[in-house]
Amino acid sequence: MLFGTSGCHLCEQAEIIINACVPDGVEYVDIAEQEQWQEQYALRIPVLYHQKTKQELGWPFDQVEVEDFIGRVARM
Repeated sequence: MLFGTSGCHLCEQAEIIINACVPDGVEYVDIAEQEQWQEQYALRIPVLYHQKTKQELGWPFDQVEVEDFIGRVARM
């Protein structure tokens, strides 16, 4: 999943990179929906998060780093 928020140009850039790596895309979670997410991610978005392993990849990242992250969490 990708933590971000509406109107965030960095989040839009992150979505483009992720969509190039994951054809089906990932779930987008707007941190404005829950206070806990706002507290945890407000200064760090966009953040790519893998629920099962609890691993995070914070911005800035590029396509190679996203591919590495996906490969790493898939092996866990």
